Amino acid sequence: AAQAFQSPSPPSLAQPQDFLAEAPPQARYEPADDSSSSEAAIAPDYPLGAAKAQLHKTYIVAETASGVCIVDQHAAHERLVMEQMKAQYEQGQIKSQALLLPEIVELPADQTEAVLAEADRLKSAGLEVEAFGAGAILVRSVPALLGQTDVKSLLSDLAEELVHLGGATALSDRTGYILATMSCHGSVRAGRRLNAEEMNALLRQMEVTPAAGQCNHGRPTFVTLSLADLEKLFGRS
Repeated sequence: AAQAFQSPSPPSLAQPQDFLAEAPPQARYEPADDSSSSEAAIAPDYPLGAAKAQLHKTYIVAETASGVCIVDQHAAHERLVMEQMKAQYEQGQIKSQALLLPEIVELPADQTEAVLAEADRLKSAGLEVEAFGAGAILVRSVPALLGQTDVKSLLSDLAEELVHLGGATALSDRTGYILATMSCHGSVRAGRRLNAEEMNALLRQMEVTPAAGQCNHGRPTFVTLSLADLEKLFGRS
């Protein structure tokens, strides 16, 4: 069953284009011919094990000390980005990245109104917006953690979410929904090929990130099968 690994403090996460850059040194594992090196990589202090393969450019298969772990790379990295954004937000403000050319996004009237009503909160979350005529929003900056994100898609998804929430949702919950929507746009996508080093970096970061066992939508980020589970599947005793 999926489980979360706790840490006294959240890790420093890099942008989705290069999340390996700030991974712990032990994440930089490459498969080796020496069996002792392989065994060290799946020691008990690495609960999610050592990456062995990527399936359908979506799932990471890792060998653990007691079985197998399968990770949904998008769901897992989405949680990592979310926790990093939460940590920055709680410290005052999420770091932003100014757009070289501010982007204009056209939206329905109700969505435009919903976004502008949350302009101050969005700015604290690293997204700077302002009105630009009727039915349009000018985006000046985005959260730095998102890297080269699709600004129009990000703002459209945020606008839909804010309209859906309405005005009755508690302020803390609204902030959570905003950060969750943003982190989805800043995470490694299904369909992206990862090398062994990148996969192991993701596993190591998951092991030290709070609530890493669930994505922002409540779905599991990984499942595990013990060796006993595998033996049962193949009728071995």
